[in-house]
Amino acid sequence: MLTLRLFRVGKKNQPSFKIVVTDKRNPTRAGRFVEEVGFYNPITKEKVLSKERVQYWLSKGVQPSPTVYNLLVKEGIVDGKKIAVQKKSKKPAPAPAATVAAPTPSAPATPAAESPKEETPKTE
Repeated sequence: MLTLRLFRVGKKNQPSFKIVVTDKRNPTRAGRFVEEVGFYNPITKEKVLSKERVQYWLSKGVQPSPTVYNLLVKEGIVDGKKIAVQKKSKKPAPAPAATVAAPTPSAPATPAAESPKEETPKTE
């Protein structure tokens, strides 16, 4: 199965990426790819995409990676919403401390000393 993905090139701490069509089973840093369809430099925000070739490969059933998909949506080549790329935390969210520590009283509480008591007649 073919996929559109980023192929890192460039120096250390100066990343730039080729956008390539490659087999999904190939490692991301392997030099084998079917076709280069674009270029992306995240430092300068420079993007060069061959719109016709991207649309051709998408019509053939090539699946873009989530990052490339978001890049295509931003450029207007693909219609749709962006995909959340960052991984979500597996830890459960802690409960808010305000609701756990002090529950809200539904009715005003009256102390026992102030409650009216039945008066018994005193006999002397």
